[in-house]
Amino acid sequence: MQSFKTVNSIIAPIEIANIDTDMIIPKQYLKTIKRSGLGQFLFAEMGSDFILKNAAYRQAEIIITEENFGCGSSREHAAWSLLDFGIKVIVAPSFADIFYSNAFKNGLLLITLPREVCQALCQIKTPVTVDLAGQNIGGIPFKIDAKRRQVLLEGLDEIAETLKYINQINAFEEQYCEKTNFNSAR
Repeated sequence: MQSFKTVNSIIAPIEIANIDTDMIIPKQYLKTIKRSGLGQFLFAEMGSDFILKNAAYRQAEIIITEENFGCGSSREHAAWSLLDFGIKVIVAPSFADIFYSNAFKNGLLLITLPREVCQALCQIKTPVTVDLAGQNIGGIPFKIDAKRRQVLLEGLDEIAETLKYINQINAFEEQYCEKTNFNSAR
């Protein structure tokens, strides 16, 4: 996972509430466990006038949307397809719990802001900077869980985060093996 510091991008406003994971990545594209190549199927069933199919928004790295983004089934492919497309930040008044967790585990920054703030940000037509360390988007502060923030800043997935403690893990294993005579049983 890459570390997340700042993003400077135009905003793609998607003014739809309750966007579910089947809308994000339809079920017929879930036959792979690869994280790459899924971006081409992002919002595949939306019409040709859908904002991310518009050339002006194809390079957008920030989506601002409405309530309950990522609801529905708990497919991790939804986060993978957003990231593969190039989306790095999603701002909404609320997110579905499982999607919220999957997104952070994969390096996607989700920012929860009140609906009226989201609507105001959607009016900005110039690039906006998201600063995770400073916790602001376009100068508007946001809060994020300290642990999730640190994991994104360091670019750590769950395995890399665990490996930060490899010396302690090895020491524990040695002590455990000595106490239980585990090595002599081999």
